[in-house]
Amino acid sequence: MTPLSPPSSIELVEVAPRDGFQSIRNILPTVDKQRCIQALLDAGVTRLEIGSFVSPKAIPQMADTGKLVKAFADRQDVRFSALVPNLKGAELALEHGIREVVYVVSVSESHNQSNVRRSTTESLQELHQVIERMRHTEGSRLRLDLGTSFDCPFEGTTSWQQVDRILSAALELIGDLPLEVALCDTTGRATPYQVADYFTQLRERHARAGVNWAFHGHNTFGMGVTNALFAINHGATAVDTACAGLGGCPFAPGATGNTATEDLLYALHGGGVTTGIDLPKLLEAADMIAALPGGQTASHLRQVPRERVS
Repeated sequence: MTPLSPPSSIELVEVAPRDGFQSIRNILPTVDKQRCIQALLDAGVTRLEIGSFVSPKAIPQMADTGKLVKAFADRQDVRFSALVPNLKGAELALEHGIREVVYVVSVSESHNQSNVRRSTTESLQELHQVIERMRHTEGSRLRLDLGTSFDCPFEGTTSWQQVDRILSAALELIGDLPLEVALCDTTGRATPYQVADYFTQLRERHARAGVNWAFHGHNTFGMGVTNALFAINHGATAVDTACAGLGGCPFAPGATGNTATEDLLYALHGGGVTTGIDLPKLLEAADMIAALPGGQTASHLRQVPRERVS
């Protein structure tokens, strides 16, 4: 496989307010969430997954997502998104003013049942309804998160052919709607060459206008930053990260926090890749997030004396 030339810039999608906060068992006050989000925006974050529209019985921590969207409704310079598992979630997101809907389908049948309580076929059928709803919403855009693209906590390693089967079915439904496809390392077990291979195989098979690629990783096995760099060098134009490394999927046993935004930011800036994010200010946000009660963080850069971080 021939790696692509490193990009001059990359989009980092901050997911601490969704994937990070949902990993905290005790309900965080909405005002504390707002404070953390504001700190992230002050650091220069321009893409942020603000929460998810799911049943509060399933994930109580996300019950105030609508309030958070309203609190930052005036920030037209920020690309806010929200994760949804079904049509009802998509409709709520759009009604609250979210214009980027992140629809999640797990490649693994077992994880899809654990995560959204339905088969992959049923999730794809509902995706069709979500697409039809979005076609009638001006300015809306769709992102498809393919969970367990590399590994499943119940079934083991996922082949790229399995990912291809789900993606192919989804693309048939999506048609010419602009789309961002995210390959998600839900358990953090992916390895760099596996990431490179999957992005290469899938991008070659599905090269089409209007489709961009993203990577969502966890740092369970310490491969988060490396996997992200391999994804970027093989076609990903956006990467999900969580400030302070906060996170861990509640429906994937053993998965720990997301790749820390500041760790990847340090690597990218060292390579001359532009992100638009101010690292010292981001570290201030990381300290704020790390101080939240009940959260598990896994940032390396936050442990380095600040005078050594440039």
